Amino acid sequence: MNKRIIPLIMCGGAGTRLWPASREVHPKQFLPLFGARSTFQDTLIRVSDAALFERPVIITNNAYRFMVLEQLAEIGLEADVLLEPMRRDSGPAIAAGAAFAQTRDKDAIILALAADHVVRDTAAFVAACREGLTAAQAGHIVTFGVQPERPATEYGYISPGDVISGQVRAVAKFVEKPDAETAAGYVKSGYLWNSGNFMFRAAVLLDEYRKVDTASVQAVADSVANAGSDLGFIKLDTDTFASAKSISIDYAVMEKTSRTAVVPVACGWSDVGSWHAVWELSDKDGQGNAARGAAVFEDSRNCNVTTDRALVALEGVDDLVVVATQDAVLVSRQKDANGLKRLVATLKNVAPQVTEDHIKVHRPWGSYQSVDNGERHQVKRIIVKPGGRLSLQKHHHRSEHWIVVRGTAQVTVNELVKTVHENESIYIPIGAVHRLENPGKIQLELIEVQTGSYFGEDDIIRIEDDYSRS
Repeated sequence: MNKRIIPLIMCGGAGTRLWPASREVHPKQFLPLFGARSTFQDTLIRVSDAALFERPVIITNNAYRFMVLEQLAEIGLEADVLLEPMRRDSGPAIAAGAAFAQTRDKDAIILALAADHVVRDTAAFVAACREGLTAAQAGHIVTFGVQPERPATEYGYISPGDVISGQVRAVAKFVEKPDAETAAGYVKSGYLWNSGNFMFRAAVLLDEYRKVDTASVQAVADSVANAGSDLGFIKLDTDTFASAKSISIDYAVMEKTSRTAVVPVACGWSDVGSWHAVWELSDKDGQGNAARGAAVFEDSRNCNVTTDRALVALEGVDDLVVVATQDAVLVSRQKDANGLKRLVATLKNVAPQVTEDHIKVHRPWGSYQSVDNGERHQVKRIIVKPGGRLSLQKHHHRSEHWIVVRGTAQVTVNELVKTVHENESIYIPIGAVHRLENPGKIQLELIEVQTGSYFGEDDIIRIEDDYSRS
């Protein structure tokens, strides 16, 4: 009888290829690019059939941990969440997931999936998982080779070899991203796109990894063995994990092992690696234009617009990407993904803030957004989730005035604890120890007016905090 599979969801990447919608602290896997759910949520739902899949393991980092929990709760699923102390690429991440899975089941079968991929045909994907499971149990490291829809230059390719069983083939070779002419030849010759998703016995993957880099695998295993627990998260040990070499799983294992196999699959897969890929996956009008948000097209073709708020109007242009957020606007050619990569690299030097965070900043208790600021004032819109509360804190350089516009706030100011309702306000003097919380059942929304000489987040002196930030 086949074992159930443990999904290992990797969601620690920054996703800068979809800037400015995707930022360092709120990357593309958590964005609702194609409907109400994020690709992270869709990935979890895809592997939620309890007849085939076990409770998932998610590997992420400290910055994304509360987004992971929030998005899990929104779809009613639970998982074991591992926190990497620092990024070490997919090799150590997958090894950590495999080592952790062995603490649950020494014979664990792992399905390692990227959190930011799209699969339009879930049934075909699940069928491919069932097809590959027997080969994985037999000791193969199975990858999923996508039937090409076009001669893509943005993907690596797999040359399938001899039949192993059923639809499962040996891997004759992996090849890097080709130029257009070579890609056309690959497609004609029956090559498959390399999806970068894998299924394997945890023990086999770790054994093959050890042959290449024993020290890194031991470091990762030690980081799992010495892991701590914090607010329900599993925190990998920093000192041991740090000594693992940063490397992708392709270079560490897949291109060196003799145990690889491939399952061909046609499931509407994309790694959503560019705005052009988003356009390909989006609904379009009769002229090939796609829009998310308010957009008007006149004499324009094959354009892609994403906008948070402002109306975007295009006239007399073809093959453009326009992405408008509240603090940045991108105008780009449809097919020049490398150009955007170069642009973001430049921005990291000249305007790093717009690559790192949005105006709306997510926190474990809710979010805040800057509305206006000047030399001696700053205005923010603050949202606190039901049951959420900010840290007990004080400031050296600013006072605050809170006006509740929706919901009910419970406010602590030094020794005073007061309930503040809609259309009421309260003043927080400089240096006062204070806390804001939402005791109600609906979101708390308030306007915060800060006055003073300095408004940086490093002027928050946390005394107590529910989220271990003090």
